[in-house]
Amino acid sequence: MTHYAHSGTQADRSDWQTLLDHLRMVALLAQDRGAAFGLGAAAELAGRLHDLGKYDPAFDRVLCGEPGPVVDHSTAGGRVLLDPASGCPKPVAEVLAQTILGHHAGLPDTNSPEDGGCLVARIARPGAALAAQASADMPEDFNAVSDEFRRKLRKDKAGFDFSVATRMVFSCLVDADYRDTEAFYDALEGRSRDRDWPALQSLLPGFRARFDAHMAAFDPGTDLNRLRAEILAQVRAKAALPPGLFTLSVPTGGGKTLASLGFALDHAACHGHRRIIYAIPFTSIIDQTVQVFADLLGAGNVLEHHSAIEIETPGPGRREAADTKDRSRDKVRQAMEDWAAPVVVTTNVQLFESLFAARPSRCRKLHNIAGAVIVLDEAQCLPRKVLLPTLAMLDTLCAHYGCTVVLCTATQPAFDSAQLQPGGLALAGRELAPDPQALAGRLRRARIVQGGAMDDAGLIAALAATPQGFVIVNSRRHALALYRAAEAAGLEGLLHLTTRQYPAHRRAIIEQIRARLKAGQPCRLIATSLIEAGVDLDFPCGWRAEAGLDSVIQAAGRVNREGKRPLDASVLTVFSAPGNAPPGDVAQLAGAMQSVARGCDDLLDPAAIRRWFEEVYWRAGPKRLDAEGLMEKFVFNGSATNFAFRTVAERYRMIDSPMVPVIVARDKTAADWVARLSNDWEKSGPLARALQPFTVQIPQAARETLRANDKGDFVAAPLRGDAFFVLSDGGLYREDFGLWWEQADYLSADQSVI
Repeated sequence: MTHYAHSGTQADRSDWQTLLDHLRMVALLAQDRGAAFGLGAAAELAGRLHDLGKYDPAFDRVLCGEPGPVVDHSTAGGRVLLDPASGCPKPVAEVLAQTILGHHAGLPDTNSPEDGGCLVARIARPGAALAAQASADMPEDFNAVSDEFRRKLRKDKAGFDFSVATRMVFSCLVDADYRDTEAFYDALEGRSRDRDWPALQSLLPGFRARFDAHMAAFDPGTDLNRLRAEILAQVRAKAALPPGLFTLSVPTGGGKTLASLGFALDHAACHGHRRIIYAIPFTSIIDQTVQVFADLLGAGNVLEHHSAIEIETPGPGRREAADTKDRSRDKVRQAMEDWAAPVVVTTNVQLFESLFAARPSRCRKLHNIAGAVIVLDEAQCLPRKVLLPTLAMLDTLCAHYGCTVVLCTATQPAFDSAQLQPGGLALAGRELAPDPQALAGRLRRARIVQGGAMDDAGLIAALAATPQGFVIVNSRRHALALYRAAEAAGLEGLLHLTTRQYPAHRRAIIEQIRARLKAGQPCRLIATSLIEAGVDLDFPCGWRAEAGLDSVIQAAGRVNREGKRPLDASVLTVFSAPGNAPPGDVAQLAGAMQSVARGCDDLLDPAAIRRWFEEVYWRAGPKRLDAEGLMEKFVFNGSATNFAFRTVAERYRMIDSPMVPVIVARDKTAADWVARLSNDWEKSGPLARALQPFTVQIPQAARETLRANDKGDFVAAPLRGDAFFVLSDGGLYREDFGLWWEQADYLSADQSVI
């Protein structure tokens, strides 16, 4: 009897995909992906066994659309491996079983109270009798697979290393399954698509030539540009160093972004890296970097991917009944990006939450992270509560998966194993910048002074006394209240910049700010911390609400950025805001800054920065740097594993309060893209990327309030689910300060009164 993986259109089954063909092709595709980092045999075996449950005769009835119980086809391969008669070593069988069981539903925990997310519970269920052909897929021995995994384990880090190897095999399997299923349906429907990106190595000669031409165009006549050129030259001179972990410690304004890109291009050329991944701490500041990279390298070579709109994509073929084939094909069309592009610009949230994810759609990209140069911009922004697992992941990527990681920061590295014990990184001798301590002095362009308590009236008076200046506060709520009070006071040239505004609107405001500053016109900006990284602005002076010293130093980098004003006159004033205390973790970081300030007159002194890092990182201890105890969730005792993939995915969060997107279709471009959401032939991925510039992130409860009061809703929900929420009441979006979601309840009540 012939067994099938996917059904076609012909009654005689002449256009159906046989199960043998699918298993063989997925195995080959998975092997090709895994071979790039030494896990080809393991990935091939996972691919060969992943759909073994489709040898259940009941699955043929599912393909024919006959009524009956759901067939669990994802467990059988794992059950066969874990049978002692298979001859597979138990730890290898356990981790491969987790990849197989998870290729639709997500990686399970080894042990868990949740039955569906538990390897042990699922394996314990009675399995259907499989056709005899199923046994032909088992290998004669498991030596090659066992050897591959063994080479990925370090004695003192075996559990974590083993878990990452499992994730990489899972990624190979999921991507291979997506690709083969997609190819089958494309052929069935006469569709072709360009899914191949050019290889980074083939593009590097052109990339480097364009980079050199761009740098040569800078005016060499200023001291600052000469210093930036000197930094760049010395950073690029170290590109031939062996791959691994590096730091790039350059004060704000020293050209870190371009220096890190120059290093990445040269380093990849020297060592054959497969792609460059540039990760940024916040979605709100990604726009400028994406534009710089697109201008330098060509927009068609740069993939922007972050979580402004997240498309949830189940694995292909979850249900194969005839009445659900269209849905299955649509799932394939909506597949998440696999990061096969030569250059990827993303956020820390997207990068690291993917590396610790369990869902197939998020894990699909992991095998393409291997062999990458990963540049972490503003690395000191990595959240403390998940710092130890985050650093462990970076260490493993460099040790076993051919990655180079560059930790970029305006201050000294916080994560060196010489200070951060345990769990620090081996960073000694891996600094790319020339003499960071001397650079701190040469690039000093502003002073930081303590302003004490300043209420909103005091801040408005301070702004009124200077034609050009900024105030940075710690919340959107405070920024809006201060802006409206300043507006009522009649301040000229008043501007507001926060994530209440969608990215395209923010870009326009930033250009307006630059134009005003350059022309000497009044420019008084009220903003949140989004201008502290990735936004190049140059004010004569500014005020910053108390926060961590790293944030304060970043704010100081927006004062006299180009060094054209006297140092003594270029001042950032740090103040406490009565009634607007800094939130949560920021309050702790601010307290540490004030402690340092009491014992040090100069907060820009490297000694002060060292004291602050000592306070907030080096003395914190494992309980504060791994608040959820995630490093304890990957246990391997040599004879068995206990990996809590699903639990870790739920608990590893870089942001405490996840935000959700609201699309604001104020202009024709956005409205046209929204209209295309109703076209069933359009892929959700490109639509999501096109709409990202028109998206505001707000609390989930606030979005529910908008929906409850008929101020917005999910567009094309039958086709797109809850991926695209569009604001319908344009009155809630203000040109001067953006989305005023707090008014949804009030406006609804007000409009009900005749």
